[in-house]
Amino acid sequence: MILSLITETERAQMLANGRAQAVGQAIDPLPVVRLFTPDAHVTWLLASLDPVDGDMAYGLCDVGIGMPALGTVKLSELVSIVGPLKRPVMRDLYFRATRTLSEYTRLAQLNGSIMD
Repeated sequence: MILSLITETERAQMLANGRAQAVGQAIDPLPVVRLFTPDAHVTWLLASLDPVDGDMAYGLCDVGIGMPALGTVKLSELVSIVGPLKRPVMRDLYFRATRTLSEYTRLAQLNGSIMD
């Protein structure tokens, strides 16, 4: 079910980013995937996965209240979330990161939401 949110290629890149972070490498990766709720204005730009559990993702989370922040979320929990119109979390099929995670975060905090 988790693979409905991310592809195998995205999962591999997120795990690689997670392994780099786990060994203390100072990286500022591009977000790998953009997930969103089509009916609730919630967005996640995820860059890495915990290499131990393969479920805890790290990235920029915007729950639609004007305070986007870096944090973690379990992919297994995202698959059960639905918005007010019962629409599930979806993967943005057309998302291609154009900035590093820190730059998306800086801009989102200035604007109160993820702009891309």
